[in-house]
Amino acid sequence: MPSYNNFAEVFFTVQALRMYQNMYDTEILIVDNYGKDPMLENFVKGQGAGQVRYEKYTECTGPANAKNAVFDLAKGEMVMCMDSHVMLMPGALDEIKPTDDLVQGPLMYNDLKNFCLEWKPEWRGHMWGIWGDTVQTLPNEPKDIWGMGMGLFMTSKSGWLRFNAKCRGFGGAEEGIIHEKYRQHGRRVICDPRLAWIHHFDRPIPYPLNLIDRVINYIISFEEIGLSTTPIMEHFGAQMFNSAMLEARKR
Repeated sequence: MPSYNNFAEVFFTVQALRMYQNMYDTEILIVDNYGKDPMLENFVKGQGAGQVRYEKYTECTGPANAKNAVFDLAKGEMVMCMDSHVMLMPGALDEIKPTDDLVQGPLMYNDLKNFCLEWKPEWRGHMWGIWGDTVQTLPNEPKDIWGMGMGLFMTSKSGWLRFNAKCRGFGGAEEGIIHEKYRQHGRRVICDPRLAWIHHFDRPIPYPLNLIDRVINYIISFEEIGLSTTPIMEHFGAQMFNSAMLEARKR
């Protein structure tokens, strides 16, 4: 679980995992990408009961590199990386099987009745990818998908293909990109209905928000996986794109 200046969210997510999920042979790793709030470290070390571990990672700020650090620092064979404002359906961790595929679960909306199984590859707002169709009945078996929000995902520690280490700041480095990278390596991108999760969207984002960071990250990530950067320019405009391209070339 990467964290950036959001102790209260971490507290409730960690306690929900410990109270309501099967945590046998499992650790909860908190990667602190902020490093300036002693409450988080004190909570984990004082009340983690040996199951919750705290690691500080401030060498590079941004969720993509913090999530890379989760895989670097985790001890388990399988790693589930989750935001610090996510809750899981009961029983979600009962039968975790090792795999090098990228496994995600359906998003459960706040009414607890409606779900989204996958993203669609469309541009909207400042993002590549939008939430897909809403369903009320989950499939019985896992299904292949184009992509999904990266608030919760799972794959093997040894097989993790990583977000691009040149990415900085918030946005543009994860959704759609890591999914395409897995397909290019001959692996599946899967929605497993057992891993349904609810995400707290209506909250301030604690990371500094700089739009040019997002555009730079898209350029770096698209070029890494061999996608044309033309849609980035068309969506954000030539002026923003050209400025971002100059900064991307410096990394």
